[in-house]
Parts: sequence; structure tokens; C-alpha cells
Amino acid sequence: MFRNFNCGELNLEKVGTIVTLSGWVQKSRNLGNVLFIDLRDRYGITQLKFEQNNIQLFEKAQSLGREYVLKIVGKVVERESKNKNIKTGEIEVLVDELNILNPSKTPPFTIEDKTDGGEELRMKYRYLDIRRNKIRDNLILRHKISSEARNYLNSIGFIDVETPYLIKSTPEGARDFIVPSRMNPGKFYALPQSPQTFKQLLMVSGIDKYYQIVKCFRDEDLRADRQPEFTQIDCEMSFVNQSQVLETFEGLIKDLIFKIKNINVEDFKQITYEESISKYGTDKPDLRYDLEIINLSDTIAGTEFFDFFKYEFTAGIKIKSGSTISRKQIDNFSNYIKQQEVGGDKLFNIKINEDGIIKSTVDKFLSDKDKYSLASDLKLNKGDIAFFMSGERKNILSVLGNLRVFIAKSLDLINKNKFVPLWVIDFPLFEWDDENKRYSAMHHPFTAPKEEDIKKLSSNPLKVKANAYDLVINGNEVGGGSIRIHNKDLQNQIFSFLGFSEKEASEQFGFLMNAFEYGAPPHGGIAFGLDRLCAVINGDESIRDYIAFPKNNSGKDIMIESPSIIDKKIIEDLNLDISL
Repeated sequence: MFRNFNCGELNLEKVGTIVTLSGWVQKSRNLGNVLFIDLRDRYGITQLKFEQNNIQLFEKAQSLGREYVLKIVGKVVERESKNKNIKTGEIEVLVDELNILNPSKTPPFTIEDKTDGGEELRMKYRYLDIRRNKIRDNLILRHKISSEARNYLNSIGFIDVETPYLIKSTPEGARDFIVPSRMNPGKFYALPQSPQTFKQLLMVSGIDKYYQIVKCFRDEDLRADRQPEFTQIDCEMSFVNQSQVLETFEGLIKDLIFKIKNINVEDFKQITYEESISKYGTDKPDLRYDLEIINLSDTIAGTEFFDFFKYEFTAGIKIKSGSTISRKQIDNFSNYIKQQEVGGDKLFNIKINEDGIIKSTVDKFLSDKDKYSLASDLKLNKGDIAFFMSGERKNILSVLGNLRVFIAKSLDLINKNKFVPLWVIDFPLFEWDDENKRYSAMHHPFTAPKEEDIKKLSSNPLKVKANAYDLVINGNEVGGGSIRIHNKDLQNQIFSFLGFSEKEASEQFGFLMNAFEYGAPPHGGIAFGLDRLCAVINGDESIRDYIAFPKNNSGKDIMIESPSIIDKKIIEDLNLDISL
């Protein structure tokens, strides 16, 4: 027997008990006549005590290095110097037997919460990184969230159905990962970007309520919150409208946050895509703080400022009690918007000092009346400041949306213990693709238009609203979905509008079109990014620490050195002609 207790459960009630423990050496402290070792396993740390009167055992303990794997037998005793920071801090184990199960090389970084290892190094030795409390606890949290999601969906009648990983390549927005078929020379499978068409076919099949916690694959440029392979909580329902879908999955998210964080979430707000862009400069706004974008174009239009710069659009953000913000902080805001990835230029400000005097960085272009009008539009009170910008509307809203987040973080305005979920609805069905000079689906080509907008498809396509919705929590898109098209004629009309010929649509999606002819019910669904949902619920920004073995920014697993060169014989068997 390797253990009869784990390293996180012994307490004063076990004093006098003979125990067997196994685990890793966290650290050791040699005080001369006594030696202490912290033994660690998944459950916690127990302090081991070796006394010098047992010379052979003492000397053996002195030879132990960090991360050696041990099995010990000893008696639980009360500690003289107690440690309130760990669960086992009132006891220690006086060791009688020591068995080294496996020695260890000195790890390349410390296995501690505040490690000295950089991200790339820790990813190379990810199996060591997972020994740290932070990563291990994140993976346990992920397990709890996926388990609770399954329990909740099972309880309301959803059926877990597995769909294929080797499928047909179809255009869904990102590039597919391609898998050559040895048995079908010259033909290829694709790894699924999502189970979209399969879950729609399951609705045609009469499954009615489907879910799956499923791997998805997209060959696209990566960021800290994006991986080439990721996991979705994928769901679909039949005979539902948009409000029924939203109500169902509000229940799921409320249940998860309560079960994991013991926090009751308020009712979910709904805002339109256009309102979100206009007020927050993004379609995934963080509503834990105010800082709404205010349109100032009408007021600026009649001023010397407008005559001089001739900007199309002006908007600003007010900061309550911000007139005392330092010059250095204002410069930080100005420098931030000028970063290439933000795309801003000039940042102006206007404030009302505590003495009631209105001051602006563009005083020479504004009369007292103009400044009063601006202050009134911004609802400035004594002690408030506002930052504003002018330029092309789309760009200004985007820059101010980014600045809004930067200000909130810089001034510590974010309550990290608060969850503010909201649905963003009424997205455009199409967007214009400048590169290819054609319309593309804003979500995917299976999204249904709002019924009242179908008549606009031929006359004003960019005004057609999608029956789609995104779930945003604390500035992160954690899920998205739509009511689907279930009518073959309408689906063919959308395909045609997106540039598919009749032949191309048939080759790509003929199986789905055929299924629609056999009584497809109205249906809709949603998919949540499990990796991101875990990070958001736990208050983190990056998803990597919630994935056991993530890829780096180049899509590489530097631990197993993947992707890698394939043996020539395998390439020949696959009938591939690769010249590198």
C-alpha cells in the first residue's frame, strides 16, 4: 500500500495514528538535530519530521532533493510551531520508514505558486507546471464546470450525442485543418471547426435537445485567448424561438456561476449590436463599470474646432471625479491610443475644476458657450473630466472602446468579484468583405435572418438583421448562437447571395439541403467556449492555464515538438507530393 491518507487531510484528530503517505518533496529544512520535509500531493502538503537519533534514516532524508517521490510510514504528532496557512498546519508526521520511490533531477523552475519559470519554459515542461497549485486548481475548476454543465443539461432533457471528427471541409470562416486519407488517394478529411451541420441534422433526426462537450479545430492566427484546438459546450434545440434559447442558457450560466463561485447573478441584460458598438465601441462590452461613449458630433459641428479639423465624428468618455488625474496618467492614455494595434491619433480632454471653471486642451478652438455645451452633453459636474476624439466613426468608436477598458484597468474601476452577463442581439446578417469584394456571413451561412427582414435580402442586404445572439460576460464573448435556417429555399437563397453557385452549394452542403426536404423542424442553439468560460468565471484573461497541454502563439506544442516532420514512408503511403 502506497498510502492510507493523502497529504491534505491529516489534523489533530489523527494524532497518534500510524499513517502511510506518498508524494513529492516540496522543500526541506535541516536544523542540525532535526530535519523537516514538506511532502506534497494533489491534495495538499504534510510536514515530515526526521530526528537525528535515527542516524541511518536521518542521513537518508538528508540526501533527498526537490521533487523526489517518496513513500513514508510514521506517527502523526502535534506541531509545536503551527502553520495556519495550510490545512495540515497543526500536525506533522514523525517518520519511522522512508522509501524513495523515484529520484528526480532538479526541476528547471520552482514548483511553487510564484514560480521563477517563464511561460515558454513552463510550457516545455508542462507536466511539471501542472504540479503547481495554480495550474492544478485551474484544471480541477475546468472539471467542475464541465461536470456541472453536463448535470444541468441532463436535468432539463438534453441528450449527449457524439459527432464525427473526420468530416468534410466546408467554409465556416476560418481555415480547416486537413487530414489526408490513405485509403482514398487524393482525398482529404477536415477536422471540424464546430459540429454545426451535424447538430442541425440531429434536429432533423428528432433528437430535439442535443449537447456535446466537444473539441473543435481552426487553423487561424493565435492570441493569448485563442488556440488551434479548443473545447465547446455545444447545444441545439428544436421548436424554439430566440427568447426560449436565451432563457434556457441563462439558466445554465446562472447555475454554473452559483455552483462554482457561490454568487447569484442578476437577470441578463439584452442590448442590440448597434447599441453596443455606439455606447461601448465593441460587441463584447464589460458592464462592470460605466464609461459609456457619448456622441458629441452635433455639438462640435458648429465650432471652430470642427471648422479647423473637419472631422466626421466626435465622441467622448466621462470619468467622474477625474479632474485630478495626473499629467502622467493623461499622457499614458494618449500614448496608449497611438499604439498601432489600437489605431488612434489625437486625444483631447475637457474638465470642470472644483472651482467650476471649464478647461479644455483645445480652448483656443472653443468659445465659453461651446465648452458649456460640451460639458452639458457629457453631463460633467465639478471635478469630472472627459476625453474625446474625432475622426472616422468606425475607427473612433473602436479606439474609444479600447481606451474605455484601458482607463478602467488603469484607475482600478473594475470589481473583479462581480459578474455582469448580457446578450448582444440583432447582429447584421452580412458584412462586406473588402478583400474579396463580396458579402460574407457575419456568423455562419446557416444563421436565419429576422423574419421581418427577409424582404430586404435583395434590396438592402446590409440592413438585414440576423436571428443571432452572443453571450458576453465581463467583456468576454463566452458563447454565441442563432436560430437556424430550416427551409431549403431560404438556405439556397443565402448561399446564392454569399457567392455560392448552385453546383458549389450542392457539393458543399447537399446533404443538409436534402435533409431539409424531410421535415426539418424550426431549431436554434448556442456554443460556449469552455476554455474561455473557465477563465472568465475564475477572473483570468488567458485561457492557456485552463488547458492541460496548450499550444504557444505559433500553434506549437514545444513539449512534444509538434507539429513535426513526418516520415517519408508515411507521406508516400498517403500519396502526397510534398516538396520542402
